[in-house]
Amino acid sequence: MKLKFTKMHGAGNDFIVIDAIHQTINFSAEQWRFLADRRFGIGADQILVVESSSDPAIDFRYRIYNADGGEVEQCGNGSRAFVRFVVDKGLTSKSTIRVQTMKGVIEPSIAADGRITVNMGVPRLLPHECDFDTDQLPVREQAQAALWSLPLANHAAEVNCVSMGNPHAVQVVTDIEQHPVATEGPQIESHPRFAKRVNAGFMQIVDPHQIHLRVYERGAGETLACGTGACAAVVSGIRRGLLQSPVEVHMRGGDLTIKWDGDAQPVYLSGPAVSVFDGEIEI
Repeated sequence: MKLKFTKMHGAGNDFIVIDAIHQTINFSAEQWRFLADRRFGIGADQILVVESSSDPAIDFRYRIYNADGGEVEQCGNGSRAFVRFVVDKGLTSKSTIRVQTMKGVIEPSIAADGRITVNMGVPRLLPHECDFDTDQLPVREQAQAALWSLPLANHAAEVNCVSMGNPHAVQVVTDIEQHPVATEGPQIESHPRFAKRVNAGFMQIVDPHQIHLRVYERGAGETLACGTGACAAVVSGIRRGLLQSPVEVHMRGGDLTIKWDGDAQPVYLSGPAVSVFDGEIEI
């Protein structure tokens, strides 16, 4: 079959976006991996699938596949690409839409200047909500955050776990450019303590309203930006007493703004989303 797609990115986190309303999509994990492959396919960190909703209160259904072919619960940068796509393609005339994901409903909005804000929902802060086994792990408290000592190959990483619909293990580092993200990231992502793997976040504090962040994403490796990772890092930093909302998150692909007013409040993610090109590929 011939598949029509759009290539997009949000702060360098790149996506293949597929309209599954006007095309029939039923791909295997191998086919998703082919599409995401940067040498033999199109190339992307994630593949975003736009589907219709059977619920009149919901505008669309949103499905996300990582580069390894696995379906995942949430993608913050992808949600901004999602709303840009459905508006640009005339699938909606609304500036704010309600979108069903695997783990709940999100509400992305697009402003007149093109900047996109997404209500990412209320963060989940308990270890079991990240499928994290903390049995007999050393822990210390910093303000409102539990910091778990996670054993790695040559040392232990002190991580705080936050779920933004997908699991994140966030740690504070002193020098983000020198930190061994390439070797430590895979160890955390696939650590046996995380039943469904985890996104590993590495955060350097600049001041209470500014951080640098790198994320080794579950099933994708290190990406240029990660929206849910930015949300999780800011939530973790605020709970640790190190940050104050709003926070500018600087990543290698660009900047995002995160706002969070504390427990039981939703996290708001703002940033750009760009269409690169439309294409068609034989599957």
